[in-house]
Amino acid sequence: MSTMSNPARYGGWQREKSGWFGELSGPGFVLVATALVTLLVPLHQRSLFTMAVFLPISALLLALAYGRVLGLTADEWALLAIRHQIATARRQHMFLSGIFAPVNRKTGAQPMDLPGPLARLRILDAPDGLSGRLGVAHDPASGTYTAVLRVTYPGLALVDPDRQESRVAGWAAVLRSLCTEDGAITRIGVHQRCLPDDGAALDAWTARNTAADAPREAVQALEELMHGAGPASAARETYVSLTLSASRARLAIKGAGGGQVGACAVLVREVLSIEQLLAGAGLTVVDRLTPRGVAAVIRTGYDPEEQLAVAARAAAAQDPAWQGTPPGVDPDLAGPAAAENSWGVYRHDGAWTVSYQIRGLPRSDVFATVLQPLLRPRVNARRCLTMVYEPLGPRVARRALSQERTKRETARQLRAKTGRMESEDERREVQTAREQDIARASGEGVVRMTVMLAVTVTDQEQLETACAELQADAAGAGLEIRRMWGAQDSGFAAAALPLALGLPDRRGMF
Repeated sequence: MSTMSNPARYGGWQREKSGWFGELSGPGFVLVATALVTLLVPLHQRSLFTMAVFLPISALLLALAYGRVLGLTADEWALLAIRHQIATARRQHMFLSGIFAPVNRKTGAQPMDLPGPLARLRILDAPDGLSGRLGVAHDPASGTYTAVLRVTYPGLALVDPDRQESRVAGWAAVLRSLCTEDGAITRIGVHQRCLPDDGAALDAWTARNTAADAPREAVQALEELMHGAGPASAARETYVSLTLSASRARLAIKGAGGGQVGACAVLVREVLSIEQLLAGAGLTVVDRLTPRGVAAVIRTGYDPEEQLAVAARAAAAQDPAWQGTPPGVDPDLAGPAAAENSWGVYRHDGAWTVSYQIRGLPRSDVFATVLQPLLRPRVNARRCLTMVYEPLGPRVARRALSQERTKRETARQLRAKTGRMESEDERREVQTAREQDIARASGEGVVRMTVMLAVTVTDQEQLETACAELQADAAGAGLEIRRMWGAQDSGFAAAALPLALGLPDRRGMF
């Protein structure tokens, strides 16, 4: 049978067992232990009255430990609520910059910073090795350096299954190449935005290529067509981010001169090396973002209306005679003027964003286009999809998969001893863990992965409608998404910006 009639399907992912004891977190284990101790009191006293008092308490503790609301347990909700209330009481949920920021008494300056989890980031300027400049997002707290590449991709939806499979295999080769022992690249992120096309680039190209003696009627008809169809269409921007860990690449950094200069030099070498692999996956690198480019992609994330000005400057800069403001945005102006983090919505400048995390991937094997509905164009909202991968070296992957298999096998044996029937989900988890270990032993790479979504509107009345449309598209694709309650500012930084953030240090999903 030909591949044309039998397109490839993909699967094999599963959620990591990240509980402190089985599926229980530390506080959940304390709740269960307290419930069991509470049950022993009426048994010891042999009193019906004591049993009537303590049994409801024990049942409540077990419900708090095992019960879930929107995928979270009671202790997880409590942690989110306490952290959010503390931040609100300290007014840390508000961010003011520029003219709204308090004046520094010593210098008299007003800071132009980034809000929330991005406050510690600094945008560095480094040579890209090809007579150009490269913008590097440096996080001094975690010791990471991130470069952002803007790429184009022919897509999967309109090609035959053979070519689909070839492109997916090419991307798998990129990830596999990063699964080396003590590799310098610790994260790779893929970010795609779907937003209305302003038509500025089309107008600039038409103005440069229209002949001076063109018929007036033809020029007028073309302008009417572009002004009507251009802004109504949807544009997609795709970025690939590469994050270098200074601790893992310390020897290479020392050999390149040390410090931030050495780290940027090592990152540039990694970027140039990976670009060749991206070409094999069908990805074309059209731009290595400069410091102004990195600032622009952050700025347009916070203020969608800024996209018009950024696109106009980029289009004007293509004229060799242009001597105005260079493309992009000044790094000092990358952040919003004001932002507010509430329980379920993040407000920034003139827009509102709701962020989601994909918590459940389809149980069955899926086609390569499974995520396509999530980026369906919408006239009332901008959608962002971010996938962050953490490549694991062979030694770390072997230990991680061994721990996963041990946890699942132990739980399986415990269920057998207690006489509990094994569900089909549990049996499949054990089988998938074994298949992953076999693939690793055969030379395949292992990565941790998380997927996040963000939907942004400039009209608050359209927000819930846009969220409902996104949830419906996710459900239609067989995906389980969860609103990032109490952490919308962190969710925005991870989902709406191409900085390869969002994958927790402790293991959560791969």
